[in-house]
Amino acid sequence: MTEYSHSSSSLRRQPKQQRGKERVEKILDAAAAVFDEVGYEAATTHLIAAKAGTAIGSLYQFFPDKAAIFNAMELRHVERVKLMWAEANTPEIVQLPLRQMIRAIATAVAKLFEQPVSRVVFVQFFVSREMFQSIDESMTQEAINFMASVLKQRNPALSEAQCSLLAEVCVHSANAVMLSALRNPDLQHRQRLIQQIEDLLVSYLESYVGDSLLSNVMKVMICPHCQSKQLSKNGHRRGKQCYRCKDCGKQFVENSKRGM
Repeated sequence: MTEYSHSSSSLRRQPKQQRGKERVEKILDAAAAVFDEVGYEAATTHLIAAKAGTAIGSLYQFFPDKAAIFNAMELRHVERVKLMWAEANTPEIVQLPLRQMIRAIATAVAKLFEQPVSRVVFVQFFVSREMFQSIDESMTQEAINFMASVLKQRNPALSEAQCSLLAEVCVHSANAVMLSALRNPDLQHRQRLIQQIEDLLVSYLESYVGDSLLSNVMKVMICPHCQSKQLSKNGHRRGKQCYRCKDCGKQFVENSKRGM
């Protein structure tokens, strides 16, 4: 299952008006609360409708059963995760000092899980994976690919295999701590656990993509257009690192005539 989009199995009909869209969101949030309180097996569409403050007939206009509601929750979570990855994988964030970069990503993840739908979907994936229709292990691999891309941008000297291995350890470690945090009813302890993810990843990644390595790479580069040293990495082209000058705004490729 690698394609994530609304399917006919999750929604009977797509809401066209804003009021309908808001009603669907309300039902999904209510379902997350009910699944969290009584568990998926004990949950019923009547309980979900009551929690949402809507008539059961109104719920059935959009969802035939609770499985369809949960599937819609999966799809909503995937949309949010992919938006978060897109917003985090930018030169402005990737080129921050390591701790600030990790904090920015960890903060975005923590904000994602403040939303009941995403929190319940994440926890259930590790507890009752058999109930999922749209999310599978491929999403974990996408998270690894995202992290590997970030690491490669910070240190192009790392091989693709190294980046993938480091990213795999980061994702699985962060997921394990996040799962423990989200399942903990003590909100203060939950927050303390989430904060530890930052320390964990910074300590692990320091020798591979730390600030000293990043500054060494950037020190030897100058803009071939204006000779400025105020640069940021800007993706790759034909296997070579691209840079953008913060002063003149022009881009150039590593090893260009006057770039080193």
